[in-house]
Amino acid sequence: MSAKKNVPAPKATKVAKEATELSCSDCQPRNCYRRDSKSPAFCLSEANQAGAAETKALYSGRSLDARVARAAAEVEAEYYGRLTRLEETLVFALKMGAKKLGVASCVGLLDESNIYAKAARSAGLEVKTAVCKVGSVDKCEIGLPDHLKLTPGVQESCCNPVLQAKILCDWGADINISIGLCVGHDYLFTKHSKVPAITLAVKDRVLGHNPLAAIYTSKFYYKRILDFKSLPKSRFEK
Repeated sequence: MSAKKNVPAPKATKVAKEATELSCSDCQPRNCYRRDSKSPAFCLSEANQAGAAETKALYSGRSLDARVARAAAEVEAEYYGRLTRLEETLVFALKMGAKKLGVASCVGLLDESNIYAKAARSAGLEVKTAVCKVGSVDKCEIGLPDHLKLTPGVQESCCNPVLQAKILCDWGADINISIGLCVGHDYLFTKHSKVPAITLAVKDRVLGHNPLAAIYTSKFYYKRILDFKSLPKSRFEK
C-alpha cells in the first residue's frame, strides 16, 4: 500500500510537467486580454488572482507607480498606432508632469541622442545628456585584463551607467531616457536611476539596434538563434 501511495498517477505527472514548462508565450487563446475564450490549464492569470488584486490596488492609488501605469495607458488610448516610440516618450513625459528629461546615451549613438534632445526641447522639456563613457574609467581599473579590451594597450574607458544615472538624477531629471545602452549596462542604469527610466532604443551592434530583426528572420537568415550551440564562438576561444 505504501509503495503504491508514493507513485503519482500518470495524469497528475503530466499536468505538473505542463504547469512547470508552459507559460504565456505558449498560449494560443490569449484569453487574458479580452476574456472571450477559455484559458489554458497553465494560465498565469488564473493562477495569480491574488497578485492581480494587489496590483489593481497599486495602480488605482496615487503613488508614482500608479501615475506611470495610468499615463502609459492614456498614451496608448489616445495615440495607438499614430505616434512613433520617440514621440510617445515625449507625450508620456508631459503627462507625468516632467520638466527635465535626462538622456543616458551610448557613445556610439550621440548623434541620435542629439536629435532626440532637439525633439524633446521642441516639446518644452529641458534636456541633459550623459554619455556611457562619462568619468573615463579605464577597463583595467575595474579588474578587466588588458587583453579583453577591444584595443589592448591603450586607454579604453568602460561604460559607466551608474555614474550616468547619478549625474542625471543629481541634475534633477524627472524622467530618464535610455538610448542604446549595452546588455547589462541597461540594468545598472535602471537600477540606479532614482526616477522612472524609459528605454527609447537598445544596443544591437549587428542589427542596427533592432534586436527583433533576429526573430523576424529566424526562419531563414538567423536560424542559429534557435540553437544556442550554433552561435559564433568567442574570439578568444581556441
